[in-house]
Parts: sequence; C-alpha cells; structure tokens
Amino acid sequence: MKEYIAALEQELSSVENGFKPEESRALEDFQSHDFAYCKTLAFSAYQSSAYQVRMYGVFLFGHLSEDEEILHFMKEEVTKDENWRVQEILAKSFDIYCKKIGMEKALPTITEWLQSPEPNARRAVTEGLRIWTSRAYFKDHPEETIRHLAALKADPSEYVRKSVGNALRDISKKFPDLIKREVETWSLDSKEIKQVYQLATKL
Repeated sequence: MKEYIAALEQELSSVENGFKPEESRALEDFQSHDFAYCKTLAFSAYQSSAYQVRMYGVFLFGHLSEDEEILHFMKEEVTKDENWRVQEILAKSFDIYCKKIGMEKALPTITEWLQSPEPNARRAVTEGLRIWTSRAYFKDHPEETIRHLAALKADPSEYVRKSVGNALRDISKKFPDLIKREVETWSLDSKEIKQVYQLATKL
C-alpha cells in the first residue's frame, strides 16, 4: 500500500486546479476493492503531505462514510486540515454521505455538524448540500431547509456566513416568498446578520 500511496503522490501532485482526477481515482478504487481495504487505503492516503492525495483520501472517506468511525474522523479530524482545497472536498464528501443514506435519515447528522464548534464542519454542510432544494427531501420541505440555514445567520465565521447567505440566495430562486418571510423576521443591527441578509436577498 505504501507503494501505491507513493505512486498517487507522484501522479496527483501535478494536479494544481480542480479535483476530477482525485474524485475519479477514489471512486474507481472504491468500486474495485473491498470495504476493509479501502478504509485502510483512505486513512493511509490522508496521512500524505501532498494535499491532492489527502483530497483523494477524503473522497474515499465519503464513499465509506456509512462507517461511524469514518464519519467521526471526517467531523473531528478532516475539519482541522489547513488546506482549503481539502475542505472543499470534505463538503462534497458530506454530500456523498447524505445521498448514500438518504437526506431524511441524515437529518440528525446534518444537525449535529451544523452545531459543531468547528467552522469547517458547519460549512461542509451548508456548502456541501447546495443547492439544498434540489436535494431529495429538502425540495419537498423548503421551510426546514431555511430553518437549518437561518440558524447560522449570526455565525461567528465569515466563511460560514457567506456559504449560508449564498445557499439562501439559491433557494430564493425557487421559493422567493419563503426567503422573504424568513428575512423579514431578522434584526439587521448585527453586522453578521446584515451580511447574510445582503447575500440572501441579492436576487
């Protein structure tokens, strides 16, 4: 396995833009090997100093995320990765998890991550599930989507607030009246809430 990780480092380190090579290789490996092998492979890849190989590992984590140990590692450890590209893949992998088990069944985990003290965990949800109302369950329950997102309107992280505002703006394309009704209840005395309001009502 060490040799394979070394080969991945050589192959993927030259990828400076995008994520498609890491995504396709992770899916190919997931489909070609058993669960136990892939789990070991994902953890080994995540130890790499090459962020591209960690991205590959996080994609693998997404495919393996029905495993509670993997999901916990994503929430507690991957969220601490300092490379923003890895955090983008964490958001995609959280979406993979929700699709695998079903959005409605994923609701407790969605809530748990949104309440995490780690901003990268909160953003993995707000960004990973965009466009929320195109997702199964949420497209039939837009009010619940808005409730989840609006709870973070005063989030201490600007990174999270921008994601929340943009997600609400997305929803306003299909449900403008619901967004209008929600934001009309907000007090705009807070600069944090005002920022989210401006993004959410941009359209």
